[in-house]
Amino acid sequence: MRLFKDGEKGFDKYLREVEQRATFENLRLEKRVRSILEEVRKKKDKALLHYTQVFDGVSLPAHRLRVTRREMEQSSKEVPRDFFRTLEKAAHRIRRFHRLTRKSFIPALRHSEWKEKGILLGQMTRPLERVGIYVPGGKASYPSTVLMAAIPAKVAGVKEVIMTTPPREDGISPAVLAAADMAGVDRIYRIGGVQAIGALAYGTESVPKVDKIIGPGNRYVAAAKRLVYGVVDVDMVAGPSEILIISDGKTPSSFVAADLISQAEHDEMALPILITLSVAFGEEVRKEVERQLASSKRAGVARTSLNRRGAILIVKDLDRAIVLANRIAPEHLELSFSKAHSFTKRVNHAGSVFLGIHTPEAIGDYMAGSNHILPTGGTARFSSPLGVEDFVKRMNLIRFSRDALRRFEKDVQRFTEWEGLEGHYEAVKARLKP
Repeated sequence: MRLFKDGEKGFDKYLREVEQRATFENLRLEKRVRSILEEVRKKKDKALLHYTQVFDGVSLPAHRLRVTRREMEQSSKEVPRDFFRTLEKAAHRIRRFHRLTRKSFIPALRHSEWKEKGILLGQMTRPLERVGIYVPGGKASYPSTVLMAAIPAKVAGVKEVIMTTPPREDGISPAVLAAADMAGVDRIYRIGGVQAIGALAYGTESVPKVDKIIGPGNRYVAAAKRLVYGVVDVDMVAGPSEILIISDGKTPSSFVAADLISQAEHDEMALPILITLSVAFGEEVRKEVERQLASSKRAGVARTSLNRRGAILIVKDLDRAIVLANRIAPEHLELSFSKAHSFTKRVNHAGSVFLGIHTPEAIGDYMAGSNHILPTGGTARFSSPLGVEDFVKRMNLIRFSRDALRRFEKDVQRFTEWEGLEGHYEAVKARLKP
């Protein structure tokens, strides 16, 4: 990991690079993604089967695209009992957390009304009808992502949750299927990559069109989600994982090093950063990272990420560290020092904030109950973690009596004259004729 001191030329250059991390767009990749989406839109299942063979190396007949109910039930028997109980515990905590947020956001999904003389104004809240969740597959298996994506959708009242995940020669991970069953997923399809996003967005003979697509994926999946937005809604265009740790130098260096590696091991393009107050502590963490990497199964991926994009930034105090954290707007922010809670009011931009030395980012990924599908690439400046509110929509409700409409006749007339839309005024005037 590189080490930079505040005020040095390299420090500011690194920060500028981090701030611009989401601006790069691979136009060649997008062109390829667009062509696959178009094939799926036109040829439907035929394109799905073709690209599943090309990209996943799995040949499927059309009737095998969808996972059967029997396969889902069988998966529970194939998951080790202790891990199955862990999945149940995680599902319970995630469901409880999102039910609590539902109560504060959409009490009973009722509509609210405000009345004045002759006028009723209000809003009605309704859940989306059908949502698609994308669960990465390939070499890895992510049952945690299934729980995080599907449970808040069901808590919000979504009628049907469709899941797609890349197929493997040995079948879909039983833990992924068991998690889907626990979370209430209604249908599962053996489809991955761009073709899965296209199927969910456009619909095929086998896969129904959804209203919104949720879930992380590789850069091809991210590009596909960006391109189908407008045909359907999407949660976010996720980038590589990020962690920013702020330590006053009193956190055990082994804790900090482990947390940096925990995110660096995701992807060669992950962004692991430590902000601390002393060069000595920064060097201690750097040595500890190397020591832990020596026994890491994913040392190659983690080391590439740490060396390519990671950094240790030295600042004068915690106040300056918080300023930089807001500037970076990380996916995960660890305030790894005592009395961390007193700093939360000053944190404006982060996906999730982890308080104190005994709250590693990993607990948020799995067992805390909050959602781990978070904004990346600096988008925490304007977007939020996935939650119940992402699965509902609002509709305005308006009612005027004749007398109330008359009170605003002249105001409407002035607007329409200024904007040159006289037909709007005529629609009001027609209702006020004697």
